[in-house]
Amino acid sequence: MKHRMPVIIGIAGGTGSGKSTFTNRLKDEFKDQVTVIYHDNYYRAHDELPFEERKLLNYDHPDAFETELLLRHLELLKAGKTIECPTYDYSRHNRARETMRIEPGRVILLEGILVLFDSRIRDLLDIKVFVDADADERILRRILRDTKERGRDVENIVDQYLTTVKPMHSLYVEPTRTFADIITNSGMNDVAFDLVRCKIREILKA
Repeated sequence: MKHRMPVIIGIAGGTGSGKSTFTNRLKDEFKDQVTVIYHDNYYRAHDELPFEERKLLNYDHPDAFETELLLRHLELLKAGKTIECPTYDYSRHNRARETMRIEPGRVILLEGILVLFDSRIRDLLDIKVFVDADADERILRRILRDTKERGRDVENIVDQYLTTVKPMHSLYVEPTRTFADIITNSGMNDVAFDLVRCKIREILKA
């Protein structure tokens, strides 16, 4: 039986923009018919650095990610092969030892702040979505998420936001809007969600 290449949908946007909300709504809608890959899981491992130094790294620069590994994994999935996806431990600011087995499903959602930045990744994406939001909303959402889910303290979050997150957003994240097929002003925008949902339905029916 001829292998049908997966359709890969990139979902980008700044920290706290609502891209995870958008991605999770699609996952809730289609369950196991879609596979989600998080760009954050491809943060480089820094076992050579102590925790205090890892805390100070710039995690919002394109070099923070092991892009070569992500590209190899996307190529393998397109070829119908299974991958062992890395995982990331936010509380330790480092890659975890565990990996996740990901099968080459018909639809793959690739979510992350910089998934539209590298042209080699963009070339592998069939649909590109950019989730936008007001900067004040984004920092408030980030504070809530990082304190509740990632064991961070507010002082560390604000310091990181001002020193790296905000300037890197302007330099590297915001400009990638121009590559998007769909730009939505929040993860809860029903019109944008319906557009992507209808497209996925078409792909799954084909």
